Amino acid sequence: MEISGKLIKILPEVRGESARGPWVRGGFVIETDGDYPRTVAFTTFGEDRLAMVNSIALNSLVVVSFNPESREYQDRWYTDLRCTRIQSYVPGQMPPQAAGYAWPASAPATAPMQPMAPAPAPVAPQQVAPQQTAPASTQPFASPLKPEEDLPF
Repeated sequence: MEISGKLIKILPEVRGESARGPWVRGGFVIETDGDYPRTVAFTTFGEDRLAMVNSIALNSLVVVSFNPESREYQDRWYTDLRCTRIQSYVPGQMPPQAAGYAWPASAPATAPMQPMAPAPAPVAPQQVAPQQTAPASTQPFASPLKPEEDLPF
């Protein structure tokens, strides 16, 4: 899944040790644009993903690819949005994973991404044969139904 917005906060790193070795977790928060802006927090695991986040300046427009995950603990559900990729949005350059979306050209830099309309199919010119008119019938219209069957419903 993907979402775009403005990077508003980078969360502190947490480091630890597990049976498989050392690990590092971090996170960040973006704010979406629109009539009702939303703040969305993401988590990142691993040095490589933390480096992606730390290479982007605060208040930059970003496109985030993520995987939502939910888990249950003691009859309560917890949802985590795990970032798989974050990259800066550069006006005039379409991020490769955001194909099919475009920033409006006249919109401010904080505008949300909008789906692009599909291109109209080319219309081949068709030749129209001249219509031949049938002679008008001289008999009035007669219903094939009997009068008692000619009900409006």
